[in-house]
Amino acid sequence: MVSNRCKIAVKEALRKLGLHFIVVDLGEVDIMETLTKEQHEDLKIALHSSGLELMDDKRAVLIEKIKNAIVEMVHHAEDNEIVKTNFSDYLSKKLDYDYTYLANLFSEVQGTSIEQFLIAHKIERIKELIIYDELSITEIAWKMNYSSVAHLSNQFKKMTGLSPIHFKQLKNKRRSPIEEIGNEE
Repeated sequence: MVSNRCKIAVKEALRKLGLHFIVVDLGEVDIMETLTKEQHEDLKIALHSSGLELMDDKRAVLIEKIKNAIVEMVHHAEDNEIVKTNFSDYLSKKLDYDYTYLANLFSEVQGTSIEQFLIAHKIERIKELIIYDELSITEIAWKMNYSSVAHLSNQFKKMTGLSPIHFKQLKNKRRSPIEEIGNEE
């Protein structure tokens, strides 16, 4: 689960099955009852019909928690202190596992490192911020916890093939006012 909509869908599925939950959080559900095999299968089907998946494998659950922590940190963290925290410390503390174990597990299962997954999400968030055009590149670099604009620019170019400034210029060229279509000189 990576969104509030997912949490709502899970709560609804649990209610329809008469199950009582203690916690429904991103990637985690704690219910009061011990599920029978039939209830387990019914829940799996109900979640699947909402486009969600019931994960029983502890490793898969942990991978999902890592992904959710990254999404939360990069896309949803309004608390800038989360972003300013050393990511490995943040993840270890949040999931209560040694970072080396998490990193090795993630790489083994996903075929990419936590760092590369984090960078990919940061770049997507930076693209959003550039498109919104509310912050300067310097402000985006600070918000996304880059040591400098140059560091952000280098990483952005490495991932997208474009500098942030060029990306911004392309964004501005995408649409033309209706009056100007067909009137180019």
